[in-house]
Amino acid sequence: MSKLDLEWLSVFDRVYETRSVSRAAEHLGIAQATASIALNKLRAHFDDKLFTRTPSGMQPTARASEILPSIRKVLELLEQTQSERIAFDPQASARVFRVGMTDIRQVVMLPLLVNRLKQIAPAVRIEAETISSDSPRLMEEGRLELAIGYMPQLEAGFFQRTLLDEGFVCLVSERHPRIRKRIDKRAFLAESHILVTMSGTGPSIVERTLAALKIKPNIGLRVPSFLGVSRIVAETELLVVVPRSLGEAFAESEKLRVLESPIAFPPYSVRLHWHERQHADPGNVWLRQLVAQMFARDERLPAAANGKQATGAR
Repeated sequence: MSKLDLEWLSVFDRVYETRSVSRAAEHLGIAQATASIALNKLRAHFDDKLFTRTPSGMQPTARASEILPSIRKVLELLEQTQSERIAFDPQASARVFRVGMTDIRQVVMLPLLVNRLKQIAPAVRIEAETISSDSPRLMEEGRLELAIGYMPQLEAGFFQRTLLDEGFVCLVSERHPRIRKRIDKRAFLAESHILVTMSGTGPSIVERTLAALKIKPNIGLRVPSFLGVSRIVAETELLVVVPRSLGEAFAESEKLRVLESPIAFPPYSVRLHWHERQHADPGNVWLRQLVAQMFARDERLPAAANGKQATGAR
C-alpha cells in the first residue's frame, strides 16, 4: 500500500473521530485541502459518500461505520510495526502524549512531571484530560496513551503498575474558630463538610466508608471535583476529607491545616494504567518508566517491571 493510501486511512479515522475535516487535518499536520482530496478518493474507492455534512458535523454513513474497525486494525498494525523499528529519543522527540489523570493527580503530579520533561525532553508535550468512565474505551482505541489515578473498572487487555498507596486526611482553614491542631470524632460529626462527588466513577471511598459505618456527616456543600476545594476551605468553616498528598499540596498555597482523620478511611492504590496496544511502544515505555521513577514510593517494586495485565475490575 502506498504512502498516499495510508494517508487516506488516517484521514478517514480522524474525520470519523472528530466529525470535522479541518480538525482531522490539523491533528494530522496536513492541509485541509489535502484531507479533502484524500476523503474524496476514499469515497470513489468505496463508492459511498462515507460522511454527510450536517449542522453537527460530518456524520458517518452506515458504510463508513462498517469499514471503521478494519481501517483501525490496519492503522494499529502499522503503528505497532513502526514502534518496533524506531527507538524513542526523548531529547529529540516532539511527541505529544495524551494522559488521563484524576483531578488529584493533575494537582499533585502534573506540575512536577512538566518541569521534569522540560529538563530531559524539552519538546515533548503532555495533553492531560480528566479520567472518566470513557477513559478505558479511549485507551483501547489509542486516543489515550496512559492513565494515572484510581481506575477500578478496568477489564482484561489493560496493564497496571502501582505507584503508591494513598491515605486520607482532614483539611480545614487555619482560621477555623473551633478546630485547631487536631479533630476528634465528635467534632468531625458536628462540623459542616464538603462532599466531592465525582461523576461517572461511582461513590467515592469516603462516601462508601461513611455509609458502611452508618455515619452521616452534615453536608454543607457538594462539588463535582477537588480542584476548587482548597480555596473554599480556606475561606469558610467547612471541613473536607481529601487524599493526603492533595491536602499537603493545597496547604502549600493556601492557609490550611492538614489534620489526621478520626475516621479510619482505607487507603487506595494510585496506579499507572495502559492498554496492551501501547505496551511495546518505545515512547510509552519511556514515559511509564519516567512516571514510575518520579512517583513510585514502594521501592520493593521490581525496577524492570512494566506492569501486570488486568484480568477484571479492580
